[in-house]
Amino acid sequence: MADESLAGWMRALIAYVRSGEPDLTNRQMALLMLVYLTPGPHTVRGLAKVLGVSKPVVTRALNTLGALGYLRRERDQDDRRNVFVVRTTNGTDFLEGFKRNLRESDRVAAAHRPIIGQQPAFAHQR
Repeated sequence: MADESLAGWMRALIAYVRSGEPDLTNRQMALLMLVYLTPGPHTVRGLAKVLGVSKPVVTRALNTLGALGYLRRERDQDDRRNVFVVRTTNGTDFLEGFKRNLRESDRVAAAHRPIIGQQPAFAHQR
């Protein structure tokens, strides 16, 4: 059910906010996940194309993610004109924490699934 998916996402985001981790924008989070979950090499141009935004938009997001240590720019050793966007240990740790939030949200949702014909435990009484 769509409401369950949204409720799970809400719980994961609340856990993320409570974690004290830096507050990333949707654009920054999408960029971070794109680099970590799709095969590289990743360039600013390629990332901008996939996200449907301009290169300066990606550059600004990369500046923030780089300052946090979640992504790093690295020169191509074969062609020094090219710059790749690469993963970091800090970025991996951050996303592992986010995955834990999602799993916990799924676990909580599963524990509160009603038996067929019953109202969910979190449903408002009228």
